[in-house]
Amino acid sequence: MATIQEILDKNRAIDDIIKDLKETDIEIPEWDTLEKEYNPLLHPVMDTALYQDIVDDGVTTKVSRVVQDMQRLAVKRMTELAVGIPVKRNYYPKDEQQKEVAKYFEAIFARNRIDSVNIERCNQLYASCLTLTLWYAKEEQNSVYGFDSPLKLRCRNYSPMLGHHIYILKDEYSDVIAISVGYEVKQGTKKVEHFHTYTSDTHTVFVKNEGGWERTDEPITIGKIPAVFTYRPAPIWENTSQIVYEIEWAMSRQGNYIRANSKPAFGIFSDEDIDYGSEKDYMDRLVLQLPKGSDARFITWEQSNEAVKMYVEFLRSSFFTQLQLPEFSFETMKTTPMSGEARKMIFIDAQLKVKEEAGRLLEMFDREVNVVRAFLHVMLPSDYAEAIDALEIECEITPFTINDERERIENIVTACGGKPIASQQQGIALLGWSDDVDKTLEEIRQQDMTDLSEPSF
Repeated sequence: MATIQEILDKNRAIDDIIKDLKETDIEIPEWDTLEKEYNPLLHPVMDTALYQDIVDDGVTTKVSRVVQDMQRLAVKRMTELAVGIPVKRNYYPKDEQQKEVAKYFEAIFARNRIDSVNIERCNQLYASCLTLTLWYAKEEQNSVYGFDSPLKLRCRNYSPMLGHHIYILKDEYSDVIAISVGYEVKQGTKKVEHFHTYTSDTHTVFVKNEGGWERTDEPITIGKIPAVFTYRPAPIWENTSQIVYEIEWAMSRQGNYIRANSKPAFGIFSDEDIDYGSEKDYMDRLVLQLPKGSDARFITWEQSNEAVKMYVEFLRSSFFTQLQLPEFSFETMKTTPMSGEARKMIFIDAQLKVKEEAGRLLEMFDREVNVVRAFLHVMLPSDYAEAIDALEIECEITPFTINDERERIENIVTACGGKPIASQQQGIALLGWSDDVDKTLEEIRQQDMTDLSEPSF
C-alpha cells in the first residue's frame, strides 16, 4: 500500500490523488437512502405514484396521508439518553500546574459549547451513521481561556446529512493516515467543488474551478490530524422502518374510511314510494308526510375503532421495544402513574443501550481530548509541556434517568437512623433561591433570635 506522502505527491495528477484518498474501509449506508426513511415526507404513504388521489369525472379527491416522524424521534431519543446529561471530563491533576492545565482544558471546551456540539454530532451519528468534528485555530490574541494565547480554537461538525462526503484513509495497520471531506460551495449562481485532506503534518485543499483542479498546501504544526470521528454500520432505527410504514398505512386508510362514512345520511323506511330531493336549502324546517307505520331518522356509521387503535398501539410499542428505547411521551406518562423508583426501572433497557453505544462515543471523546492537548502545546509556554502530557483525563457518559429526590433522601435518612444528612447552609445552597448563602443564613438566624426575644401572651 502506498504511503500518504506518495499519494499526495505533487507530481501526480490531482484526479488520481483524490481517487486514492477516497479509498476507505468504512462502509455505511448512503444518506440518499437513509433520508427516505428519516424524512417522513419521503415515506411511501406520501408517494403520489404509489398511493394516488381519487379522480372521478374530473374531480380530484385527496386521500388521507398520515405520516409518523418516528425515525427522527428515535434519533433524538437516543441522543437525549446518551448526552442529555452532559458528558463529564474527570481530571486527575497531581500538582498545581496540572490543576491549571485542567482549567484550561475545561475553558476551551466550554468556550466551544461542547455540550451543544455533542448533541449535534450524536444526532448526525444516529441518523446518517457518521459524524466528524474538525478542530482548527484562528490567529487572534486573547485571554478567554484563562491565559494569554495567540490562538483561538474552534470546532466544526461534518456529516453526510449536511451534504458532506467524508473519507477515512487507513494504512495496513488500521491506523488513520488521512481524513478527507468533500463538499460544494455556492459562489453566486455556481457551485464550486472543494476537497480538503488532513494528515498529521499537512492540510491540502483542492478546489475545482472552470480551468480544473487547483491545489493549496498548508502545514499542520500540532503533529496530529486535527479531527475526530465515529460511525456505526446502521442508523439508530435499525430495521424498524417497515413498522412505521405499516402504522402510516393503517392510519391513512382509517382516515379515508372516516372521511367517506362519517357524514350522517337521512333514511326513510317505508313500503311506499316517497317523494324526496325537491327540498329547498333555504327552508328553515323540513316537513315530511309519510305513510302510516313508516320511519325516518338519521343513519350514522357504526364502526369499531378499537381494532385499529390496538393494532397501531401494538406496532408503536414494538418499534420502541425493538430499539430498546423508552416510550416516555406525555400521553404515556400521564396514563401510567408510577413512583420514582418504578420510573427508574423503565429506563434499565435504555441505559443498557447507552452502555452499548458508549464505546464508540468515548473513543471519539478521548481522541478529542488528545487533539486539544496537542493544540495546548502550541498555545502555552514550553514549561507547561510536561504538565499537559502528564495530566490524566477520563471522559464519562451518564445515561439519562429519572430520579425521585424525595425517595432518595428518605432512604438515606432511614439508613442514617433518622438523623440529618445536610446542614441548613447546604440546604439553602441546593435550593438556589439565594444569591448569597451566608447572608441568607445570617438573616434566618437573626429572625430566629427576634422571634425568641418577643414576649408571648
